[in-house]
Order: sequence, then structure tokens, then C-alpha cells
Amino acid sequence: MTTSATSVLAAADTRPAASASIKNLPVNLFAAVMGLSGLSMGWRLAHTEFGVPRVVSDAIGLFATFVFVVLLVGYGAKLLRHPAAVTAEFRHPIAGNFFGTIAIALLLQSTVLGVYNSALGNALWVVGTVATLLLAAHVVSRLLGGNGHPAHAVPAWIIPGVAALDIPVTGSHMPMAWAGEVLLLSAAVGSVLALVLFTMIVTRLIQHEPLAPAMTPSLLILVAPFEVGFTAYVNLTGRVDLFAGLLFYFGLFLFLVLAPKVFRRSVPFGAGWWAVSFPLAAMVNAGLMYAGVRGTWPLQLLAVGLLVLLTAVLLALTVRTLNILFNGRLLAG
Repeated sequence: MTTSATSVLAAADTRPAASASIKNLPVNLFAAVMGLSGLSMGWRLAHTEFGVPRVVSDAIGLFATFVFVVLLVGYGAKLLRHPAAVTAEFRHPIAGNFFGTIAIALLLQSTVLGVYNSALGNALWVVGTVATLLLAAHVVSRLLGGNGHPAHAVPAWIIPGVAALDIPVTGSHMPMAWAGEVLLLSAAVGSVLALVLFTMIVTRLIQHEPLAPAMTPSLLILVAPFEVGFTAYVNLTGRVDLFAGLLFYFGLFLFLVLAPKVFRRSVPFGAGWWAVSFPLAAMVNAGLMYAGVRGTWPLQLLAVGLLVLLTAVLLALTVRTLNILFNGRLLAG
């Protein structure tokens, strides 16, 4: 699967580029920070479980931080120079959900950078938590306003729910006295939101037209609630039990069903491809945790295989993204 996935991502993009502008920087590109941060966390687990040199995790984590800073500067410039474009993106019933990737990136970066400076990690987690819960409240309020169109029920809707689940994923070690209650609140919001929205999205996918080709990679977001939910549940309860195993295996099952639909040459490459990165990263981290507790060689082999797959896919995504950045198509109108 690794070879076919990377070969699809390496397919040439021959579309002509229009004039590039920071106005066209898509917010969904912050998903790259999520995927790269998750990959760093995966290699850190591999260091703990299998003795892989920690320098691998550190290098990937610092690269994720670099990408995050670059995107923050870029999107900040877009906000200053083209505020109407940012407002339109935020209000869009589909694209607006990708603002959750900024909040999740903050939460994951709190874990990546927290190993070097705990105060910085704690501060990033607090900011990310506040942003995540505010965004979740905004999204629910907008949905309950009515007049929603069935075609708008796409996998990106899940992102605010997954974002709330990432709060206990990244905050189980927070020293603040109030942190425990915030973790429970976030787990409650994230799990119920993800469940309700997952049901709505699957219903739409069954009963209405397929997603547009450019949105096909986002199908893998459907894996995220179960794999992120696994890690959140394990962090909250402190154990890997039967329920945790059910979450992990259903997420793995969904991945095996959806991967052949996503990794196809007919799906055009664009920033939206980064939507595959964070569900894959969540599954890798859940798999490594699960294999570490169960201790059986088939599970360990599966976890290592998923980590290699994630690394190959993110390498291909990085190369392809740099290619469309330098030839002008990433920021083309």
C-alpha cells in the first residue's frame, strides 16, 4: 500500500498556474502541521517502544514547528491584506471547519515543544484549548441555525469534534488544578459531536452524490474520531481495555475501506491532500500505543508498518506541496 499511495501522490500536475497571491493561501494547509506533529509523536513512541533514535522524532517535530510558524505568518499576512477573504473562508459551511486545524496544530505543538520547555507547552495547550472550545461552540451554533444543505455534510465537519478530543490527547499531563475537568468537558463535547456529525456525513455519502474529486482525500477524516478517541480515552482512564480496542480496530477497518477510494491517480493533487495526514497520524499513534500494551508481534509489525506508511505519505505530500508552491499553483486564484 505504501508504494501505491506514494505513486499516486507523485503523479504530475499539469494544470497551468494563474497569478499567485497570499489571498489564496488555504486554511486547510494547517492540516500539514497536524500530520507532521503527529508523525513526530509517532516516532517518539517508536523511540520508547523499539529504541529508535530520538533524533528522528526531534527533527520531524522541529520541521512541523517551522511549517506552523511559516503558515501563521502567511495566514496573518492574508488576514491583514485580505480580511474579506478570511471572513468568507471562516463563514463558508465547508472551508470554515478547517479553522479547527489551527487549534489542533496548537494542541499538538504543545506536546512537540513541551518536551523542551514545559511552560511553553502548557501555554500553547491553554491557548489551543480555548480556541478549540470556542470554535466548537461556534460550529454547533451555526449548524443549529437551520437551513443546512445536505451537500454540505462532508467529512470536514468532523474537525471541530476531533479538535475537542485532541484536548485530552495532549493535556493529560497538565499540572493545573482545573485541567482534569476541562479534559472531561472536552471529551464530552468531542465524542458526542464526532458521533452525531459522523452519522450525518455517512448518511449524506450514502444517499447523495459522491464528493467532488478534489474533496476525496478528506474521506480519511472519518477515521479520526475513532483513533483520536482511542488516545483520548486511554489518557483519561489510564488503561487500554476492550472499549479502547474496539475504537482502534474500527478506525483501522474504516481506513482499509477508504484508502482505495482516496489513493487514486484520478484524484487531483492540491492542499486538500493534507487532510489524509492527521487521521493517518492518529491511527499510527493509537496503533503504537495499542501494540505497546498488547505486546504481540503481529500488532507490533502492524504498528511499524503504519508508521512507515505515514512517513512515506507525508514525505510525498511535502515534496508535492513544495512543487506546487514553487511553480505558483498553490497560491493561484
